[in-house]
Amino acid sequence: MDIVLRAAVAYVFIVFMLRIVGRRELSSLGPTDLVLLVVMGDLIQNGVTQSDYSVTGIFLAVATIAMLTVATSFIVFKWPFAQRVIEGVPLILVEDGNPVAKNLKDERLNIDDLEEEMRGQGIESLDEVRWCVLESSGSMSFVKKSG
Repeated sequence: MDIVLRAAVAYVFIVFMLRIVGRRELSSLGPTDLVLLVVMGDLIQNGVTQSDYSVTGIFLAVATIAMLTVATSFIVFKWPFAQRVIEGVPLILVEDGNPVAKNLKDERLNIDDLEEEMRGQGIESLDEVRWCVLESSGSMSFVKKSG
């Protein structure tokens, strides 16, 4: 039972930390982000199983994390408030060709990040963009101006 409780606490902690790290960082996974995730995973594993290296201990820890993942997806599906808290909401970064400075600052993004993403989607200038939305997944969606 001890492993189940530690795994549950670890799961909640990981979800919380990933929300703090930010959706954009997780979608691009630079070298430092990858190191953070690997080290965090190893440290969590040590805290969950402690000195229990039995197959039963592994099954308990993995099953607990899996059940919490399924439960979280069910909660997010059923209650929109939980979705906003756990996954976040889409955020407007550009409106009618003008960057929304507050939202860019809140997500620790700059114009260079926007322009890089625009070039990847075949957009040459902010003047062509009606909306740029940072999705909950961390990807950017662009809606071009018509005409």
